[in-house]
Amino acid sequence: MTDKNIDISQFLTHKIFEIIRRLSEQDNTEVYVIGGFVRDKLLARSEKKDIDIVVRGNGIEFARKLANYVGIKKVSVFKTYGTAMFTYDGTELEFVGARKESYNPDSRNPVVESGTIEDDQKRRDFTINALAISLNTETYGELTDPFNGIEDLHFRTIRTPLDPDITFSDDPLRMLRAIRFAAQLDFRIDDDCFAAIKSNKNRIKIITAERIHTELNKILMTKTPSIGFKLLYDSGLLEIIFPELYNLSGISTQKSISHKDNFLHTLQVVDNIAQLSDDLWLRWAALLHDIAKPRTKRFVEGIGWTFHSHNFVGAKMVPEIFARFKLPMNEKMKFVQKVVDLHMRPIALVEDIVTDSAIRRLLVDAGEDIDALMTLCEADITSKNEKKVAQFIENFKLVRKKILEVEERDSLRNFQPPVSGEEIMEYFGIPACKTVGDIKNAIKEAILEGIIPNEREKAWEFMIEKGKELGIRN
Repeated sequence: MTDKNIDISQFLTHKIFEIIRRLSEQDNTEVYVIGGFVRDKLLARSEKKDIDIVVRGNGIEFARKLANYVGIKKVSVFKTYGTAMFTYDGTELEFVGARKESYNPDSRNPVVESGTIEDDQKRRDFTINALAISLNTETYGELTDPFNGIEDLHFRTIRTPLDPDITFSDDPLRMLRAIRFAAQLDFRIDDDCFAAIKSNKNRIKIITAERIHTELNKILMTKTPSIGFKLLYDSGLLEIIFPELYNLSGISTQKSISHKDNFLHTLQVVDNIAQLSDDLWLRWAALLHDIAKPRTKRFVEGIGWTFHSHNFVGAKMVPEIFARFKLPMNEKMKFVQKVVDLHMRPIALVEDIVTDSAIRRLLVDAGEDIDALMTLCEADITSKNEKKVAQFIENFKLVRKKILEVEERDSLRNFQPPVSGEEIMEYFGIPACKTVGDIKNAIKEAILEGIIPNEREKAWEFMIEKGKELGIRN
């Protein structure tokens, strides 16, 4: 809904708004709801679980009064930013005093002073986020829209309230936010705004890694992430913040043989994954699955372009990239690393004759992540040849079926050898040594090759026989 004649007051259904109106009248304070709540209501997007309130005066003081008024005891105060926050009836409310801002070139943190609602709207990043609805008795429900934000909603445009060159230079994070909103909302960025992003791209260097990865995560979680990454590429920002991804772009030709553009291929894989899974870390795995192709690219006579071991090299790059972006260096990173490392294995199974042994090894190496790995591999099919794609998908169905059959029979997911190293040492009366490892590995290989079932009794018998072979007696 973007009609200027629309009754905006219909959006004020949450009971907190009427309570704020009463308190603002008693307190003689101007109060407005502003930003994402208003924008998303006008776009008929899903209900936001947070609401931004701007107060003419002291936002923290008003928040405390309101919390007391409704019986809320816990109020989070952030004095540095002049904001306060509390949760009421399942909704997070954030309060800030209306303010003016000015900037130092070396920082995105502004110098702040009190201002009017109009001053506060001027400091907002985009016109669609500067829309405000009055919560004051005399003007309750009236829309305040000094920068034609309603019009920009109607024409699906990202535009800054003031000069975009100054806006992006003052706070370079807004360049990433412009691209993120374009991706989230499927809006276009105003031409002057996009030109300003290009000319201010180097200012992004003052933004922290945490802020950058937050925006990248939000772009990855959109319905079509490629929109955001193409804008990052076209603006020049991607080369600065994510050179490894930028370096995937382009096509090399030698002796009339070319390879595909791995950047565009990667974006297609990420879009495919976005249709199949809401798992952020699987989307990161899709983004990074071919990240090492520029480092491993070789032209081989009689064969053409090769990218040997790009999965292995890419897996080694994952921790470096996560560390630089200050992404979690925990099981999330290890999951991405594992999937990047293994993503060629199911494809090889599709192209070759599927053996039980190969399936067993894949199950042991992938463990609980086998389903995620298979999902990525299916998303990795981006050929323009529809017949080829259909054949690959059919083959993947056979591999999945085989995985289920082997898993059901051999119980190999999260595989642990039926006989431990300690048990081997105890039985043969030997200390920790290479022989213990050799016997344990031999048991594992026998199970994976189907020589013995994944059962303790059979594994124990095999252990004894292997010990005899090695000249060890009980």
